[in-house]
Amino acid sequence: MLITRQVEFSASHVCRNPAFTDEQNHALYGAAANPKGHGHNFILEVTLDGSPDPVTGMVFDLKELKEVLNREVVEPMDHRFLNFEVKPFDRVVPTPENVAIEIWRRLHPHFSGPVRLRNVRLFETADLYVDYSGEE
Repeated sequence: MLITRQVEFSASHVCRNPAFTDEQNHALYGAAANPKGHGHNFILEVTLDGSPDPVTGMVFDLKELKEVLNREVVEPMDHRFLNFEVKPFDRVVPTPENVAIEIWRRLHPHFSGPVRLRNVRLFETADLYVDYSGEE
């Protein structure tokens, strides 16, 4: 059975590769390469895979899931400039793809028992999202 919890956080970032010139960055990332950055209201959906507990009827304690999401993702990323305030984005371009991978990396250790992390879906905008399900 799959269970999905959604949280939101606001963050700014700039998509620039320091090895590229301004022109190369603009050609690759467009307006997102503006050194001043820009922000998004990210929506994160985290899906767990497991069987309902026969006693509680729950796949996972939703209160605990919310606490993990807040501690590992929302608190460190909300209202932050990712490139300057959140590792590893001081050395990794914070594209939605890379942010989703980092979120997976932060959450995966919490769900390695009978309940497993199945998917991270990160919406950067209403019409753009990334799904990440771990290393393929």
